[in-house]
Amino acid sequence: MSTGPPAVTGYDCTLDELMVVTFSRAMSNDTRAFNGAVSFIPVCGYGLARRTHAPDLVWAASSIAVDADPETIGSSTLSDELWGGATMLANSPFDFWTYAQGARYNTFAFRGAQMDACGNVNNSVIGPYESPKVRLPGGGGMADLGCMIPRIYLWSTTHNPRTFVERLDFRSGMGWGDGGDHRASLGMPGGPRLCITNLCVFDFEPASKRMRLASLHPGVSVDDVQAASGFDVLLPAGEVPATARPSAEELRILRTEVDPTGARLREF
Repeated sequence: MSTGPPAVTGYDCTLDELMVVTFSRAMSNDTRAFNGAVSFIPVCGYGLARRTHAPDLVWAASSIAVDADPETIGSSTLSDELWGGATMLANSPFDFWTYAQGARYNTFAFRGAQMDACGNVNNSVIGPYESPKVRLPGGGGMADLGCMIPRIYLWSTTHNPRTFVERLDFRSGMGWGDGGDHRASLGMPGGPRLCITNLCVFDFEPASKRMRLASLHPGVSVDDVQAASGFDVLLPAGEVPATARPSAEELRILRTEVDPTGARLREF
């Protein structure tokens, strides 16, 4: 039986809190974000960023409720439980897609059953598409949104070789495609910026567009990350830093204002 995320070695927080704070700090004041299904860490991250360093951040809860400010995060990140305090509700799904296509929404976060080194995501099938071993929930809007949204963030609470693979069984969502200039050659804006996992933070090497270690969570080594990844992990020049420690104020706000009921723990 799971006892929840572990405490982070040397930090006064747990792993879920470190991931949320790290995600939050990646958001900027001009972020215009929305969220998909089972996106508790991004939803908490948006709320924390808005209460700390990015007060002008715009968040459309469940892609519907603009500037929502729920008292708690409920059982689903697509539920109307998130809509409290919103300044407006979209009248129809057509409103959302217009904003996404024009990049008026500029930020989205993906996770999936599989991710590859170039930030592409599979949430459709494990095994051959025609006769899969496992039929997954599907990509939802990943195929479209991965092509439209310029700022893509990835996260996973299961950093292991089953999730981080050399080759996807199916590409549900576009990251950097085949790497290099592949995404740009297709006329797609932006691309993945970070991947935050339960072991580390990856950025993307500028030329190859492959995942590169940006920081290690305390107690995790480079060898640990490589052993948990199904592809060769790129390293930065010099020593890999530790993931920055959350401040006491960030932790207080997360625990008491953003997610007092611990909805983020559903991802672990």
